[in-house]
Amino acid sequence: QVQLVESGGGLVQAGDSLRLSCATSGRTFGSYAMGWFRQAPGKEREFVATISRNGDTTYYADSVKGRFTISRDGAKSTVSLQMSSLKPEDTAVYYCAASFSFGIATTEDLFSSWGQGTQVTVSS
Repeated sequence: QVQLVESGGGLVQAGDSLRLSCATSGRTFGSYAMGWFRQAPGKEREFVATISRNGDTTYYADSVKGRFTISRDGAKSTVSLQMSSLKPEDTAVYYCAASFSFGIATTEDLFSSWGQGTQVTVSS
C-alpha cells in the first residue's frame, strides 16, 4: 500500500485560503485515484473531492464546489487541495486517501490507503 502524509493545515479566518498537500511514497502514484475527506467534531467522515489517475477528471462535494480545487503532480507524487473562501463549517480534520479505482472514487470503501489527517480550523 502507498503511504500518505498530509500537510498544510492550520488556523485561518473565514474567507481566507489554505492549501493542503499530500505526499505519497512509492513509484505507483499514477496507479491511484486520489481523494480528500474530512471529519468534523462529532460528525462522520465525509467526502470532499477526488481526482482520477491521470488527473483529467475531478469531482467535488456540493458543499465545497466552486471553492476547493483538487490537483495532482505526477512528477512529485503529490495531491493538493486548494481551499478558498473558507467557512467555519469547513473546520475538520482533512484526510488524503488513495484508491485503485479506474475512474473517480467518492466513497470511503473504495479507498485502501489513508493519511493520518491534518487539522483545519476556520474562525468566524
